[in-house]
Amino acid sequence: MADKEAILAKANALCKNTLMETLDIQFVDVGDDYLTARMPVTSKVHQPDGVLHGGASVALAESVGSCASFIFLDSQNFYIRGIEIAANHVKSISEGYVYAKAKFLHKGRTTQLWSINITDQNEQLVSVIKLTTIALPKIK
Repeated sequence: MADKEAILAKANALCKNTLMETLDIQFVDVGDDYLTARMPVTSKVHQPDGVLHGGASVALAESVGSCASFIFLDSQNFYIRGIEIAANHVKSISEGYVYAKAKFLHKGRTTQLWSINITDQNEQLVSVIKLTTIALPKIK
């Protein structure tokens, strides 16, 4: 794997002026087959009853999965897009951080399938998410 800090710096730089910046998503770890991001759980991402909004969890998951595709696939010659996402929320959280770790289930040339577990600071499962991405050739 290339320089871990350089990859994380590049991934975090991509967040400027995007939804990821709005939600304070930060990429914090990368390995040979995974990317991890974290998001603070504050009132900004709460639903009205004071717990993490499922939509914010899904935005976190799609952000980390799409960025992982960008890192692990040929992003020079392909656009990466999410085409399907499914989420199961299994635990509520009202404060602290959540961590989303994206790992390949399938790494095809055209489509990719990601498993993304979102956990709290104590590594307790909050959501289980499946994301499908597609690599579309850039026309030059």
